[in-house]
Amino acid sequence: MTILLIEDEPLIARQLHKLVSQLEPEAIILGPLTSVQHICAYFAMGKPTPDLVIADIQLSDGVSFDAFVQVGLTAPVIFTTAYDEYAIRAFKLNSIDYLLKPIDPEELRQALTKYHRWAANGVSDFNDQFRQLLAHMASPVTAPQYKRRFSGHHLRQIVTVPQEQIAYFLRNELIYLFTTEGKKLITDYKTLDELEEVADPLRFFRANRQCLIHLDAIAGYRPQDNSKLLVLLKKPNDALEVLVSKEKASVFRNWIES
Repeated sequence: MTILLIEDEPLIARQLHKLVSQLEPEAIILGPLTSVQHICAYFAMGKPTPDLVIADIQLSDGVSFDAFVQVGLTAPVIFTTAYDEYAIRAFKLNSIDYLLKPIDPEELRQALTKYHRWAANGVSDFNDQFRQLLAHMASPVTAPQYKRRFSGHHLRQIVTVPQEQIAYFLRNELIYLFTTEGKKLITDYKTLDELEEVADPLRFFRANRQCLIHLDAIAGYRPQDNSKLLVLLKKPNDALEVLVSKEKASVFRNWIES
């Protein structure tokens, strides 16, 4: 059995290699491949298709789906991601499984067990489903429409705020909207996941479980000793400390520099 790893974070790649080798001691582990370009070059060399791929979704130069479309990958895939986003739910139906980072060893074991059940029964049905998913992703689609204004409660009024005037959303029992002027509004959203569905991902970044920040509210960021990033906000919101996990650090850098 051959397993191809696709992961652009060296530390995570080493940890994943160690976990897979412990759970599948007889497997030949290939990679890691670290980018869309790397994946395409690898298969262009005529490398044999692995039995299983464990792939990060967000890579340094794009998403792994782009590479899978280009090379026509048919191998079963276990996806990994730092995001628990609503769109990922669809992929769980068409892939072997998906794992949230940091990867839990027990969840990886269950995903590998699921793969072996697929392999024992034949993976032709899975391959057909996966090819259909890739074809759908490669087809032209209508660009999603994101909200340009958000509303919140302030001084017994409902106020609408253009996205350009939003500094960040913060979850603290309720979901609060903080403006670039430092005003605090209570929104009617129940979760940040719900907000992510309607907020433009080019403008907003989910820094952690509590905070969704706007690009224009960021003054800069500072690396921490634990490989996390401390995001520095512009005044008057600079008192808030926003930490980005080490798993999301490279994604944040790519986002803010894009």
